[in-house]
Amino acid sequence: MMLDLKNLDDSTSFLSQHNVTTGPVTIINTFVAPEGKTDEVLAAWTADAQYMKSTGNLLAVQLYRGIGGSRLFTNVAVWASPAALQAAFNTPEFAKHAEQYPDGTLAYPHLYQKVAVEGICEGE
Repeated sequence: MMLDLKNLDDSTSFLSQHNVTTGPVTIINTFVAPEGKTDEVLAAWTADAQYMKSTGNLLAVQLYRGIGGSRLFTNVAVWASPAALQAAFNTPEFAKHAEQYPDGTLAYPHLYQKVAVEGICEGE
């Protein structure tokens, strides 16, 4: 079993985003569960998230699930920094968790920061 990471934006790979020096970032990661494997993906994500929370650098996390029979899950998590996420991502513990996702599970992670839009939303 293994989680297959894909780039959502080919101009900016997920792994290269870890090199940006900045404050808090939000990772938005959409998972596509293989047919008939949504419960297994949810179980793997739960164990993965418990480990990530234990690092102390995961500031907030929320999982969303597509409706109407969708096989999509989207994780929205705020990390202290890209470096903090990279440190957790590069551990043997995370590698063990990534192996627990059913074969064929796709993940599209990308890092974001808030954008201020006057009168609508606040920035950092």
